Amino acid sequence: MLKIRLQRVGKKHDPSFRVILIDSRKGPKSGSFIENLGFYDAIRKVKQIKADRIKHWIANGAQVSDTVHNILVSEKVIEGKKKNVLPKKSPIIKEKEEVEITGTADEAEVSTEEVKEAPVEEVKEEKAVEEVKEEMAEETPVVEEVAEAKEDVAEKKEETVA
Repeated sequence: MLKIRLQRVGKKHDPSFRVILIDSRKGPKSGSFIENLGFYDAIRKVKQIKADRIKHWIANGAQVSDTVHNILVSEKVIEGKKKNVLPKKSPIIKEKEEVEITGTADEAEVSTEEVKEAPVEEVKEEKAVEEVKEEMAEETPVVEEVAEAKEDVAEKKEETVA
């Protein structure tokens, strides 16, 4: 499958790219592209694109990468909405309780760390909110286990004293 994508050609800290047509199985630095379709200078925001050749290759079945798609939309070569190319952020889910048992049976102590809740604004999708609620429901037995562990430690302490 043919792909229209960017190939970096700039120096360190000076990114500039070629817009190339390449076989999707080839690596980005292989140098064996089929056709050079333009360039994009990321620092100076300079774009030069061969619109007629890109339209020709898209008509012949070439796929466009997301970043090149956004460049083509901004240059009005193709119509459509820009795509989000940034990685999706996962919602912050509250931390699990940590249970630490320190000391010997005589000096047994159980400490729990408070659970921090994520702000509702950061959880954008309703499905994510439902997943958090399901996880919270599943974590409630952990609190009961902590209470049982405290009782067991107290019983062991009484047995060692007696």
